[in-house]
Amino acid sequence: MRLEVGTAAYLRAASSYIRMEVFVLEKDIALTDEFDQNDANASYSVIFEGTQPLATARFLKESDKIARIGRVAVLKEHRRKQLGRQVVNALEDLAINEHFEQLLIHAELTAAEFYESLGYHRVGKPYDEDGIPCITLSKKI
Repeated sequence: MRLEVGTAAYLRAASSYIRMEVFVLEKDIALTDEFDQNDANASYSVIFEGTQPLATARFLKESDKIARIGRVAVLKEHRRKQLGRQVVNALEDLAINEHFEQLLIHAELTAAEFYESLGYHRVGKPYDEDGIPCITLSKKI
């Protein structure tokens, strides 16, 4: 397995494949909600096994000091292997290298404990996003 981070078109394509499988087909999120204008300006972390993408996360600059990690997804048959942790950690390293001070994650409420295990803290109250209960989490870096 290998992990790659960047803005290359093939990383965006690999990330889109995983997100299509997980969010659109598995979780029934509308295509128009899952894929947005932010995709063109994002960096991605993707774990591959050969040419097969297995896990991904998206990195967006919110301001000079704050970035947001989102669209974290792992193909169903590869969950519980720490791949989600690896793609998030890779984007945290990117944030540190680019001198950001804080990371935000807009997460499904059911995933909040996962992000808390990575050092994130809940901010505010739960809210609904695309029909799914969500929460914002934050981490100083």
